[in-house]
Amino acid sequence: MTLTLTGCGSGPAGGDVTLKLIAADYGDRASNSSEHYWDELTRAFEKKNPGIKVDVEVYNWTDVDKKVEELVKAGHAPDLAQAGAYADYAAKGQLYSTDKLLSIPTEADFTPSLAEAGEYERVAYGMPFGASTRRLFYNKKLFDEAGISDPPQSWNDIVKDAELLKEHGVKMPFALPLGPEETQAETLIWMLSGGGGYTDNIGKYTIDSPENVKTFEWLQKDLVGKGLTGTDPAKLNRADAFQGFADGEVGMLNGHPTLMKQAEDNGIDYGTVELPGKNGKAKATMGVADWMMAFKAGGHRKETGKFLDFVYSKKNVLKFSGDYGLLPVTTSASQAMMADDKYAKLHGFLEQLAHAEFYPANKTSWPLVSKTIKAEMGGAVGPEGNPYGVLSDIQNLADAEDNAVR
Repeated sequence: MTLTLTGCGSGPAGGDVTLKLIAADYGDRASNSSEHYWDELTRAFEKKNPGIKVDVEVYNWTDVDKKVEELVKAGHAPDLAQAGAYADYAAKGQLYSTDKLLSIPTEADFTPSLAEAGEYERVAYGMPFGASTRRLFYNKKLFDEAGISDPPQSWNDIVKDAELLKEHGVKMPFALPLGPEETQAETLIWMLSGGGGYTDNIGKYTIDSPENVKTFEWLQKDLVGKGLTGTDPAKLNRADAFQGFADGEVGMLNGHPTLMKQAEDNGIDYGTVELPGKNGKAKATMGVADWMMAFKAGGHRKETGKFLDFVYSKKNVLKFSGDYGLLPVTTSASQAMMADDKYAKLHGFLEQLAHAEFYPANKTSWPLVSKTIKAEMGGAVGPEGNPYGVLSDIQNLADAEDNAVR
């Protein structure tokens, strides 16, 4: 799906500048497509800045990164792209650093953990746009029917509760989506809950760490091996797991804020808690950020910066986050959301954002590593899987790719 929006007017005239933006669609149907958000925002911006036009093309998430890549390779880089990755373009010197674009108040307003995640070699190029954290969702009705009074706080609790749910006929006691759609997310969630992660505190890959190996051996033996996932995790995609929860067929799963509306639309009574860890609450949750980046090729630095200052105003960040059930990426909008009871269900997710851990998106090796994780991790926890072997293979690939790009 491609949606093209042209701001007020028919195009550049006289001294006018037209900015080109490629953006991702956060909606799940035509009525809530991001087209509507950008249409309203660009019209408001152009009214205040009559010399600048903004053309927006909205693509679904399956296509947006590929479209940006194609445009850049063809020598037609957009002025702005709002997509999933920025590091490759930063490494090639194709992006403006944020200090060349944003006013000081705007740049200083980014949530610190997100601002840091947008740095390549200690220089900020990626501007966070949409953010989320993960919590464990559970179906209150199914828990009540199975005689479970409290949500799980540890891995042992997960197994115990999943076994009770299974005994009471729940189709999928714990949904474990390690299918190719978003395996890299579910993988990191479990790594963090087991005390590990993708990288250490200096950014070196630790994919095959003892903690990570033990985590996936536990998943293989105690969750998948006991039939508590209801289906082969390698064939279950995140979207299907979410739909299963919304259909009342899933007892519990790891989810992000947009699952709340999906569940509510289907009348599911649910609760959320911090991610259970090996022996209690997980050390951290996973955070995900999508990125805005500005390409140098068009030469519209001043106009692009003016538009971005408008995009990242408190009002606009809060509206976007509220419309799509995401977390604000700025301190001012986060404070406004926390102070508003209208967003009470997002507060638990938002409180976790400051200490969340993110994908190593600042590494140019990450796209290949992520792609490999998507292809391999589901099979690692199956009956014939070898968690240590798979994690070691991915570690070796990650190290080789890091060494190759230096």
